[in-house]
Amino acid sequence: MEVILLEKVGKMGVLGDTVNVKSGYARNYLIPTGKAVLATSDNTKFFEERRAELEKAEAEKLAVAQERADQLAEVELTVTANAGDEGKLFGSIGPRDVADLVSAAGVEIEKSQVKMPEGPIRAVGEYNIAVQLHSDVTGSVHLIVVAEA
Repeated sequence: MEVILLEKVGKMGVLGDTVNVKSGYARNYLIPTGKAVLATSDNTKFFEERRAELEKAEAEKLAVAQERADQLAEVELTVTANAGDEGKLFGSIGPRDVADLVSAAGVEIEKSQVKMPEGPIRAVGEYNIAVQLHSDVTGSVHLIVVAEA
């Protein structure tokens, strides 16, 4: 199924690209979230008329994401967790916990933006956690996990 991208989508393409994707991906994700429209002649004309407006909106999103990344660079969070003698946590700190901590610190992020490829944190220590704010902008949060006294 061919679609016209209305914003940059991962490694698929940028605004205005006509790409061929699986129909389920287009029907269930790209079209409902407003990231793409079907590549019909009417939609192509409509897109060309709105191209400047969409490019401006994309530039604004990028600027906002960059500003939030700058705010994230200043955030250093300390969290206390119940841990054993060897520093291993009873439980873990996952993306939802990190998103809640950062949001409480004043920078709004969502759980889906927190990237933890090694999985949840299960030990006391210092961690740098990546936050994907935009397809081109990645911020970092410094998280210190200490054991409860």
